[in-house]
Amino acid sequence: MPERIKKLIEQGENSKVELKQALFEFPSDAYETICAFLNSQGGTLILGVNDNSEIIGISPDCVNNIKSTFTSAMNNPNIINPTVCIELKEKNIENKIILYVNIPESSVVHRHNNKVFIRNDKSDVNVTNNNKIVSDLYRLKDTTYTENEIYPYLKITDLRKDLIQRVKKLAKLNNEQNDWAELDDEQFLKRTSLYRSDFVTGKQGITLAGILFFGTDEQIASVVPAFKFDLIKQVEDTERYDDRLTLRTNLLDCFDSAMKFISNNLPAPFYMDGTRRINLRENIFRELIANMLVHKEYIGGEPTRLVIGRNKIIAENTSKPYRIGYITPDNVTNHPKNPNIIKIFRGIGYVEELGSGISKIFKYCHEYAKYNPIIKDDTLFTFELKHNLFPVNTSSSYSQKTIFELGEQVSEKNEQVSEQVNQKNEQVSEQVSEKAYFEKTILEFCVEPKSLKEILIRTGYTSRYHFKNAVLNPLIDKGLIQLTQPESINSPTQKYITIIKNENNEE
Repeated sequence: MPERIKKLIEQGENSKVELKQALFEFPSDAYETICAFLNSQGGTLILGVNDNSEIIGISPDCVNNIKSTFTSAMNNPNIINPTVCIELKEKNIENKIILYVNIPESSVVHRHNNKVFIRNDKSDVNVTNNNKIVSDLYRLKDTTYTENEIYPYLKITDLRKDLIQRVKKLAKLNNEQNDWAELDDEQFLKRTSLYRSDFVTGKQGITLAGILFFGTDEQIASVVPAFKFDLIKQVEDTERYDDRLTLRTNLLDCFDSAMKFISNNLPAPFYMDGTRRINLRENIFRELIANMLVHKEYIGGEPTRLVIGRNKIIAENTSKPYRIGYITPDNVTNHPKNPNIIKIFRGIGYVEELGSGISKIFKYCHEYAKYNPIIKDDTLFTFELKHNLFPVNTSSSYSQKTIFELGEQVSEKNEQVSEQVNQKNEQVSEQVSEKAYFEKTILEFCVEPKSLKEILIRTGYTSRYHFKNAVLNPLIDKGLIQLTQPESINSPTQKYITIIKNENNEE
């Protein structure tokens, strides 16, 4: 990523790059650029560089204040409306600090200070008073992004309130500065463009994206009857299947159920990424499944499929391609297919920027399967990963579950030996990082009550006793996790739920 930013700086300003000096504060005219990029084809805003591509840098004492100002502004509808979920990132180039943000093309029309801006070459143009351009812009967004389709006869009260609260809770857990939990349901839906008005037709109401997130299964089937996510395991029984799950439900439950299917059917070796000990399976398929859901073309007949074969994993998804061809970390573009669906997934921490997500998939797939994935975008998005994850003879008396458990035990033992060889300071860092990873995973997963067995499956932990004492009980002691039956600790129906507190330390 630093090399890409450096190349953009060297190329100078154009229709998709804006350079701004920001030695001590966030430049106020940069909001016009952000609005213009959102309304046009997206772009990159780089702070700490002048118009001649000279890297001036940002005062180190001002970096955090500039980031805080930016985050507050992106969540303030009086500055950017609708608000956006984008991140200002920090890089050191030539021993100077610069900040940059990748701004995607949005599926809705945005305003800054109630003015509409578009990008024209190197300029941000105010087109608010040009009715034709503004009308054409609204029409273009509506026809390009099917997630914007409005259903005026569906009321907010018809949606599932529990799912809305779940997203608000996850967003607060992911980012303490996120204020979705402080909004009522109507304000939240409007803020995230899941309830919108069409200024061309006069229609207003819940969008397709809003129904996909918060609708009942019946509502979803009514607006996208062909929507289906099939997950299949064909390892021992290649004629039919060993395991199968068909999902026709909201995107949140689709994601969670798909991850549970993956956890049940693929091994979870751990890997040292620098000083971090990570779960390869979780990192690969969390990113893949989330990206399949957020980039899917929902107005289409082909189902979403993920097939775990003996020597190959294949995934397919209907798509509206921005560029047809093979995707690699070197050529991936940050062009969202469903920006408002992505806004929610990013808000709750389920997906990263497209470029960084693809890079992570390639990196971890090679460590996981010893092969690079083959990813192609067309009207049908395809993912293929060769592997040797099931080398054991299927006639063995061991079940596949037992094989996974034995493999994890061997992997755990090897890691223990390796860790004993490492220096003491590295061991401490690994333990802290590993614990932080498990804590984040558990807190996200337990936004709704989960049993100990479900949590163990999700995290890939095999030792119930060690897990409770090293990870779960400390979260309970901190008040971050509560038991649903505190008066009966060992109840067979006991579950655990994440507790989110506000600034006043109230639940």
